[in-house]
Amino acid sequence: MIIRPLTSHEDYLACLTLQEETWGGGTAFRESVGPAMLMVAGKVGGIAAGAFDDRDNMVGFVYGISGWRHGHPCHWSHMLAVSPAARDRDIGRRLKDYQRAQLLERRITRMYWTYDPLVARNAHINFMKLGVDVDEYVPDIYGRNDESTVDSVIGTDRFIVRWALDNPIRRVPIDPGTVPDQGPIVNARPGPGGRLDPAPPTLEDAPDILIAIPRDIQDLKVRDPHTARAWRAGTRTAFQHYLARGYHVRDFVGSATSAMHCYRLTASPRTPP
Repeated sequence: MIIRPLTSHEDYLACLTLQEETWGGGTAFRESVGPAMLMVAGKVGGIAAGAFDDRDNMVGFVYGISGWRHGHPCHWSHMLAVSPAARDRDIGRRLKDYQRAQLLERRITRMYWTYDPLVARNAHINFMKLGVDVDEYVPDIYGRNDESTVDSVIGTDRFIVRWALDNPIRRVPIDPGTVPDQGPIVNARPGPGGRLDPAPPTLEDAPDILIAIPRDIQDLKVRDPHTARAWRAGTRTAFQHYLARGYHVRDFVGSATSAMHCYRLTASPRTPP
């Protein structure tokens, strides 16, 4: 596999196809980035790059634009997707590393992107592998988008996260078995089989608190939409409450094999934006 810039109309069309495979085609995904904008981004300091297999088939891509935030030059990584058949091969991480290398050459040391806080896989990658920090929690940042296969039922709440490209946060994984020692879980209660079920947030004060999320929100949306919406409502209330009170996300507890997935928030000082 190689990662290289998108340079031809065929590359741009392959990228558009992968967007539709990931987020839905036609009216189901209104936010696709077409060939013209992918080309323009590469001309004016953005990044539009793909991961290609040994037959030159695109198996992943990343797209972003550069600008300013909090008074500093930065890059906004707007899209990253990996073909379903090529997942769990660290391609997403390699695409991020490609972005990082390109931006450091340009002396840009901050990168931002959004992701859904309820997606446990992405939480683990972003916090425990890449070392990001939360910049902001935004409810329905892209609108309701109920026609999208990814965002239907639960809306488009997102974390805006910041990656310090020259000094990413190094975090030590936490054993999920020690969750009771990490602080109170404020938005869930124990359920059958060791799982956590959503509950109205208690919003108690403590030096460290835990905000739980489900193991697989996409599967839950299909099986139990009511519970999926309850997770969204409870986590939205909890994150907005604690972030407004000066807490920040310290790390993420849980992995692909864990029954329990939680963000740990702390009241101690955070890295400046």
